[in-house]
Amino acid sequence: MREMTAGNLRSAFGGESMAHMRYLIWAEQAEAEGFPNVARLFTAISRAEQAHATGHFRALADVPGAHLVPAGGGFGLGSTSENLAGAIEGENFEVKEMYPAYVRVAEAQNEPGALRSLNFALAAEKIHAAMYIEAKQAVDNGEDARLGPVQICSVCGHTVEGGAPGKCPVCNAAKDKFITFA
Repeated sequence: MREMTAGNLRSAFGGESMAHMRYLIWAEQAEAEGFPNVARLFTAISRAEQAHATGHFRALADVPGAHLVPAGGGFGLGSTSENLAGAIEGENFEVKEMYPAYVRVAEAQNEPGALRSLNFALAAEKIHAAMYIEAKQAVDNGEDARLGPVQICSVCGHTVEGGAPGKCPVCNAAKDKFITFA
């Protein structure tokens, strides 16, 4: 596969991924506004968009060298250890390069809403990188990661293992804003 096709697949993957998320967010809004069937429609079609993104991602896995993308992280599907290495690379890129640069621009342009969102993501990505590093160490030792319930703040994305804090340490959201993945 030629680089132009690989680039198109990366772009299509990004677009389908964004559509998947956009439809889930719109489903929440439709539900909040009292339109449960519209919410169900958005949710169902978001799953179709996820299938498209998955197909593009898997097609990229067959492209020699396509796993190396300028924005960090990886394309392709490898072993769990390799996938964790790609996740660590992507999270570290976000923490060390992407979000700090984006924060500087938002500060310079006096965009408080963007700055808030970017700082929330930056704080969470640091935790994600650490969690992936621990998981990779376990996998590389032939073990599954020891992991209790994972709590995600639905407001800012703060991530914690174990019980949810009384208040989110990043955005001060109440404990009931945490979603548990057990």
